Amino acid sequence: INFVWKFLGTVRFGNDHVAGILGFGDLQWGNILITMVYFVEGLGHNLFSVGQFYDSDLEVAFRRNACFIRNLEGVDLLKGDRSTNLYTINLHEMASASPIFEI
Repeated sequence: INFVWKFLGTVRFGNDHVAGILGFGDLQWGNILITMVYFVEGLGHNLFSVGQFYDSDLEVAFRRNACFIRNLEGVDLLKGDRSTNLYTINLHEMASASPIFEI
């Protein structure tokens, strides 16, 4: 993974908390590469935007309780679960449960 320390602005959460975006890098997980993943101060998680998946030639589908990241052939690569209004993807769970990953 490459990482660049660079202040890119701020992100506002649903509770009106504001945190700084302090840098970005590419995230390689198995055979999936997601570019420009933001590092947000104090968050403890990586943030992706739908646009980042599209820029990596992936498609995103949202359902009521889940989201799916697919390649252009329609194969599901990642699955996220919805909790309140936030969709989360647990990459560690995905790696242990799926033959997609070549770690």
